[in-house]
Amino acid sequence: MSAPVIPEELLERVEQLSAAVDELPDARARELAQELVGAVIAMYGDGLERIVAAIEESREAGAAILDALAQDGPVASLLLIHDLYPVPLEQRVNEALDTVRPYMESHGGDVELVGIEDGVARLALQGSCHGCAASQATLELAIKQALDEHAPDLAGLEVSGVAEPFAPANGLPLFDAAAAAAFELPIAHAGPGEPAPSAPAPARWAALDELGPPLAPGELRALEIDGAALILASVAGALVAYRDSCACCGEPLRDGRLEQTLLRCPGCEVEFDLRRAGRAAGGEPLQLTPVPLLEAGGIRVAV
Repeated sequence: MSAPVIPEELLERVEQLSAAVDELPDARARELAQELVGAVIAMYGDGLERIVAAIEESREAGAAILDALAQDGPVASLLLIHDLYPVPLEQRVNEALDTVRPYMESHGGDVELVGIEDGVARLALQGSCHGCAASQATLELAIKQALDEHAPDLAGLEVSGVAEPFAPANGLPLFDAAAAAAFELPIAHAGPGEPAPSAPAPARWAALDELGPPLAPGELRALEIDGAALILASVAGALVAYRDSCACCGEPLRDGRLEQTLLRCPGCEVEFDLRRAGRAAGGEPLQLTPVPLLEAGGIRVAV
């Protein structure tokens, strides 16, 4: 009996073999190998297209089968590669944005899909997210991950409403506006790219399994995730998270006073509006560092 196929290991092996083909010293051998791969993919693609067409002819029963196939990761990737995925790209992009709207709204903003052209989605930040100097964190850690999960076949992403950065007094870097204005999304079956030598370590989603009892309205709570000091707050019916560092003096905010949506630093007493992405309430050019937080399927933060 043959060993079970593990999709992740199979994908890794395919990538290794593809790299080995590209390194063949004989140009003719490379061309033949690449042509063979292309012919095999086309052959299986034609067969897959016929299978999908036969399933679709079964009407309601066929729709249920296609829906089940679309939920299977490896099968979904094959459907995407051959442009046979049953849910249109625009619908999947909108579904992805719906999953991050609670986080965006918790910071007084929103995101809109302007359109999709040549596989590139154009988004517009609205509300407090428009012109927000912390937009890169929102884009790269919330929107981008949601799109990776729902629409990995997107060729790229263009975003309007990203402001030029300012330097907070505590010296914490916020973002590079040029880099955030447009970034590419991975194509289905594409491996992760190698980061530039100067690029920061990529953030990941961490589940708050030991958060304790739910936060009461107006409650402020400090916690540490993977060495990162954070504060969580329940304001105006939403849960928000920030780095535990004042944008003015750099002191921890965990002992600050939270009144409605305003958090006062216990050190310098500057107030920050937690419903407006942590901007200074007095108009100072200061802003806390927001941490993307999602509540779907359990509370998760990006660190």
